Amino acid sequence: MKPPPVHSVLTAAEMREVDRRTIEMGIPGIVLMENAGHRVVEFLVERFAPLSEHRIAVLCGKGNNGGDGLVVARQLYTRFRPGALHVVLLADPQELKGDAAANYRMLQACGCPVSREIPQEAHYATLLLDALLGTGISGPATGRMLEAIREINRGFPLAKVVAVDIPSGMPSDSGEPVGEFARADATVTFTAAKVGQVLAPNCDYVGELVVAPIGSPNSLFDGIPLSLLMPEMFRTLLAPRPSGGHKGTFGHVLVVAGSQGKTGAAAMAGLGALRSGAGLVTVASSADAIPQIAAHAPELMTAPFEGTGLERLAEGKTVIAMGPGLGRTREIEAMVATAVREFDQLMVLDADALVPEAFPSGTDDRFLSSAGRLTDDKKRSSVPPTRVLTPHPGEMSRLTGKSTVEIQKDRVQAARAFATERHVTLVLKGQRTVIAFPDGRAWINPTGTPAMGKGGSGDILTGLISGFLAQFPEDPDRAVAGAVYLHGLAGQIGARALGEKGLLATDLLRYLPDAMEQATAAAWRSFSL
Repeated sequence: MKPPPVHSVLTAAEMREVDRRTIEMGIPGIVLMENAGHRVVEFLVERFAPLSEHRIAVLCGKGNNGGDGLVVARQLYTRFRPGALHVVLLADPQELKGDAAANYRMLQACGCPVSREIPQEAHYATLLLDALLGTGISGPATGRMLEAIREINRGFPLAKVVAVDIPSGMPSDSGEPVGEFARADATVTFTAAKVGQVLAPNCDYVGELVVAPIGSPNSLFDGIPLSLLMPEMFRTLLAPRPSGGHKGTFGHVLVVAGSQGKTGAAAMAGLGALRSGAGLVTVASSADAIPQIAAHAPELMTAPFEGTGLERLAEGKTVIAMGPGLGRTREIEAMVATAVREFDQLMVLDADALVPEAFPSGTDDRFLSSAGRLTDDKKRSSVPPTRVLTPHPGEMSRLTGKSTVEIQKDRVQAARAFATERHVTLVLKGQRTVIAFPDGRAWINPTGTPAMGKGGSGDILTGLISGFLAQFPEDPDRAVAGAVYLHGLAGQIGARALGEKGLLATDLLRYLPDAMEQATAAAWRSFSL
């Protein structure tokens, strides 16, 4: 059985290197271009059949992206004979080089007419293929390409826009636009997602992102530090449970959270851990908060906790989650710092447990020697136990001393720097949540919705991460990522049912089973022996 894949996210330079090495290994560039065009046509057939009923416009530039578009045009012309096909080359054919020039000659040999300007009747197209500019662009689009991009965005009122590899004009290496770019309903990108396609705000204009393989060997992606979460990464997490499993098999989560007036935060974190599949969940909180927490669900066990005795409560627990509604006092900050330093359980820390002093830089001996109560094996390995931090940008600002503007400007780098320096797993929440690991890897989550911008959503996430870690302590990276992905997907499903304004944090628990079912189906569709 294949291991769950990791979907790399590449810069333009990394993509060029993958293509170069693929060609060097024996797969000609013209074959890669043919495969790219074929993947786009496959997508069109899947989403828009029968193509014979469509008026289709294919807009091509002079580079390899335009060459991909010429392949698409040839296959549409020879195989599907759409109701009308307008192929437009917005360049002098003499400017075409290499594989793009070869594909132009092949399109001519097939008898397909090619225009140099966009004809008026093309504006009535129901499908528009954008193959003007690819990942090689640097700086903003100008001249004819800029005019054509504006035409795509304003001049085709009936058309669904499908971008070939990347919407024209969109920067490949950044989520920050540098000029005008095409807005797509779907993007078929080749080999791997590109950085600019998966980061906000660009990701809002990519539409449905389809990553299509065109022949590059998987070995060429070794060492790529940035990846996009996809459901097939979580097959093992979503697989059926063993028939002999029982509550002791699936871990015990201790949630240290809540205080008077904030009992809901503790209850939501506990319910999140239960709903995600943890076998047992104990919520520890102040004695006067316990009756209200227990009233939320009879399945939650509770324990009074007044800031001391955490070591006793932690005995026998698989995961410790701390922070939601806990309150911020010096005593709590000291307790969190001690627990982080001395406990050997996996820990998830959110909200009031995000104490800067608890996470010193990597030069601190507390992280390098794994001191305190850690087992002899862990002392010998010098690998600290997993600590998962889940800040939103404001909390990240408090942890780092940087402004939220600085953090939001480069979320991946902000998360990666903190994770590597402090030897933690960092979940930087927000649009396109970033998960960064101590070894420098970073994963980007594509799920989520503005509907989740409600109090309590983060408490639910704390519970989900804790529950998955309790079930899969041997695979903490994917456990964290699976929880983040499903949390966002449950929000999307719930928002479709209840509307973006009507979704509540507790509705995420209601739609989590649907998210698991949808992700499971997607994961196994992509699986083959």
